[in-house]
Amino acid sequence: MIIRIVVYGSPAPQGSKSFKGLAKSGRAILAESSKKVRPWRQDVKLAAQQLRSQLGLQMLDEPLVVRMTFTLHKPLSAPKRRRVFPCKLPDLSKLVRSTEDALTDAGIWRDDARVVECSAAKRYPGEGADALDAPGCVIEIERIGA
Repeated sequence: MIIRIVVYGSPAPQGSKSFKGLAKSGRAILAESSKKVRPWRQDVKLAAQQLRSQLGLQMLDEPLVVRMTFTLHKPLSAPKRRRVFPCKLPDLSKLVRSTEDALTDAGIWRDDARVVECSAAKRYPGEGADALDAPGCVIEIERIGA
C-alpha cells in the first residue's frame, strides 16, 4: 500500500538555527532562521493528519520508501512555453528535511530514521510527473516489509 499525501503551500527548506541562549534545564534554545519553515511544516502536518484520520492509519514503525515531488513558484523570468527545471535555491535536501520533520510531528511515522530510501524532485507547476498545478508537494510513502 502506498500512502499519498498532497500538500498545497509554499515549500520551505529547513535552514540553519541560531542560538538564543540556555534554558534553565541547561539545554540550548535554538530558533529557526527562516520564517517560511513554520508555515510549510504546518501545511504538511495538517494535510498528513487529515489523511491519517480519514484512512485510520496507525503510526508507521517499519522500513519505508519515500518519494517527494516539490512544486515551486515559477519565476516570472522563466520561459513560458518550454519546460525548465528549478535548479536554484532552495536546496532539495533541505526541503526534504523540513517535510520529513513535519511528517514526524503529524504522527505519520515514529521517526524519520525509518526512511531507508528517499527520492525527491523539484518541479514548476504543471511541468512533469507529480507536479501540482500550484506550489506544494506530493509525498508517497511505501512500506517495504516487516
